[in-house]
Amino acid sequence: MRKTASGLLGSAILIAAMSVSALAADDGSPTVNNPGAWTDIRKDAFGSREILDGAGKITLEAPKRAEDAATVPITVRMPAPFAADVKSLTLVIDQNPSPVVATFNYGDAAGTGERMLATRVRIDQYSDVRAIAETTDNKLYMTTVFVKASGGCSAPASKDPEEAAKEMGKMRVKTAAGKEDGSEVAQVMLKHPNTSGMAMDQITHAYPPARFIDKLSVTTGGKLIFSMEGGISISEDPNFRFTYQGNPADKMDVKAEDSEGTQFSGHSTPSQS
Repeated sequence: MRKTASGLLGSAILIAAMSVSALAADDGSPTVNNPGAWTDIRKDAFGSREILDGAGKITLEAPKRAEDAATVPITVRMPAPFAADVKSLTLVIDQNPSPVVATFNYGDAAGTGERMLATRVRIDQYSDVRAIAETTDNKLYMTTVFVKASGGCSAPASKDPEEAAKEMGKMRVKTAAGKEDGSEVAQVMLKHPNTSGMAMDQITHAYPPARFIDKLSVTTGGKLIFSMEGGISISEDPNFRFTYQGNPADKMDVKAEDSEGTQFSGHSTPSQS
């Protein structure tokens, strides 16, 4: 039985404790100190279930070498014939302290057209990044890319803590006319430090405790597009861009909750449509 991203946090940190920063082999090819991390992550997240090759079904876009390890853009795309049967998507970064980035559970408003989800993540070491889709017949499909990045989980916050606290919870929700297949495109931007617990405060030299968005749900016209369970690997100021099926003029409602139980909400407006 699959564990959620937040449920895996404790065991994930133990896995990552065995790793150190990524190294480069003599021939210039990337290596990691704990290449077998996926074996343990897979067992914790999916048990003994078979995971099929996602080639032709899942495309995972990420930079080969990240400019900023604390805000690495990733995009997952799934063609319509496959996406129509996908009920959840899990993102994994093998070498992160909390390797399960998030699990997205799709609802009726996710639509039957081509599906896209883009966000920004932290990457702590050179690592495989994985996208695992689960279909309505309970089959798992995976695709993997390798990203060269390091230090993303311990990088200092980009904003002063007091400023970040004042802005926490502010949200922008934008909808727009979409694609030829009838799907629309939307974006949710949430102000939240999403602290990992690993970044030193540059003034006090203390380590602020982890505080991150661990629950998010997005609905339109009363129908669920997706709900998310996330962890510390989502970047500061979480940002999600995605396709859905619905009327872009309808109000889109977003509800979020962080690991301290603080709740936030927002919605689109006609001026944003």
